[in-house]
Amino acid sequence: MKARTLKKDKVNIITMGCSKNLVDSEVLLTQLKGNGIDASHESNSEDNNIIIINTCGFIDNAKQESIDTILQYVDAKEQGLVDKVYVTGCLSQRYKDDLEKEIPQVDAFFGTRDLPAILKKFKADYKHELVGERLLTHSAHYAYMKISEGCDRPCSFCAIPLMRGGHISRPIEELVKEAQHKAANGTKELLLIAQDSTYYGLDLYKKRNLAELMDRLADVEGIDWIRLHYAYPTGFPMDVIQVMKDRPNICKYLDIPLQHGSTSVLKTMRRGTTREKQEELIHSIREMIPEIAIRTTLIAGHPGEGEKEFQEMVDFVERMKFERLGVFTYSHEENTYAFSMEDTLSQEEKQDRANHLMEVQEQISYDLNQEKIGNTYKVLIDKKEGGYFVGRTEFDSVEVDNEVLIDASKFYCRVGDFVQAKVFDATEFDLYATVES
Repeated sequence: MKARTLKKDKVNIITMGCSKNLVDSEVLLTQLKGNGIDASHESNSEDNNIIIINTCGFIDNAKQESIDTILQYVDAKEQGLVDKVYVTGCLSQRYKDDLEKEIPQVDAFFGTRDLPAILKKFKADYKHELVGERLLTHSAHYAYMKISEGCDRPCSFCAIPLMRGGHISRPIEELVKEAQHKAANGTKELLLIAQDSTYYGLDLYKKRNLAELMDRLADVEGIDWIRLHYAYPTGFPMDVIQVMKDRPNICKYLDIPLQHGSTSVLKTMRRGTTREKQEELIHSIREMIPEIAIRTTLIAGHPGEGEKEFQEMVDFVERMKFERLGVFTYSHEENTYAFSMEDTLSQEEKQDRANHLMEVQEQISYDLNQEKIGNTYKVLIDKKEGGYFVGRTEFDSVEVDNEVLIDASKFYCRVGDFVQAKVFDATEFDLYATVES
C-alpha cells in the first residue's frame, strides 16, 4: 500500500487577476524554491498535491472567477486528488470571514500581506537575501516591477485600499538591485506597476520621488525599456515627463487612469480633479513629448452618470484622441463610498455605454494606426503565434495594447530580441510589418 505521507510535497500556485497579483505569486514562488520546496506556477502536472490560489477581489466577474477556482480545487481535494488548498490574495483579504464559513474545506486563508504566514505552513522562512530576486512566470525579456503596495486615495468606486491597505513605497536601492538582477537574467523591459505610481516616495522620502526612481532605473545596464503604469492624474509630478523626455530607454508611454470625462461624475468619484484639469494635464504632457502614447481607463455607469454625463465622457474621448483606451463597467462594491449611492443602471445599460465608448475609440485607434504605415519602429518580439511573430513598439504594453505582426513564413525573429520593423498595413489594434535588415 502506497503511503501518501512519504510523497514529497509539490506546490502549484494559481494566479487570478492583475499583474500586481502575478508579482506576488512570483515572489512566493521564489521564496518557496529558495527554501528547497518543489513549487511551480500554473503547472498542468497532475502530481501537485498542494494548491495555493492567489485570488482577485476587484469586481464581480473577477470575484466569481476566483470563487469558481477555489471550488474547483476544493472538489479535487474531496476526490483525493490534492491534499491541501490554501487561498491568498485580494478576495481572501476582503472576505476572509465569509469565505471561512462558506468554504470550510480550504485549509487556510491568507491576506495580501501574509507571505511569512504562508511560508510558515511549509516550515519555511522568509529569506531576506532573496529580496529583489524573483522567478518570472513568463518569458524573461520583460518583467513587472511593483514599486509600491496599497493606496491612500479615497476613490468612491474602489475597494483596493480595503484589500491592499495603505500606500507603502519600496526603497529606490531595493528596486535598483532588483532591476540589476533582472537585467543580468535577460530582462530588457521593466513595467513599473503600483496601485498609484505617482504617489511613490511620499512615505519614504517625504516627496513624490517617481522621477528620481525612473532616472536611477534608467542607469541600469541592459534595461532597454522602462514603462510606467497606473499613474494617478491628481497632483501628477511633471518632472516624470521631463525624465521620460531626457532618457532614451524610458518608453514614451504613460498609463494614466482618468476614469471619467464629466466633472460632476469625477466629483462623485472623489477623484480630486475636473475634466478641464485632466485635459490641461494631457495637453501639457503632449506638449513636452508630442510622440507619447497615452493609455487611460474609463468607467461607464458610475452612480450619478446620466445621459448628459455619459455624453460628456464620449465628447472627452473624441477630443483627447487617446492612443490607448480601456473601458470598465461600474461594479457596485460593498464597503466602498459609492455603495451607499443608488446604482440606477442595469448591467446591460452599462455594457452598452462601454461598447459605445470602445466603438468611438476603435475609429480613433484606426486613424492613428493608419498614420504609422510606412514608418519603421524598434519592436520587441514577445512570442510566435498563428504564423506570426508578435511584438510591440515602445508605445504598447504587454497584453493590453496594439501588437506588431510579422509574417513568420517570410521573416525569422527570436523571441526576446528587438528588430527594426517597417509597417505596411494597419487595423484598429494591429500593425503589420516587415523586418528591416
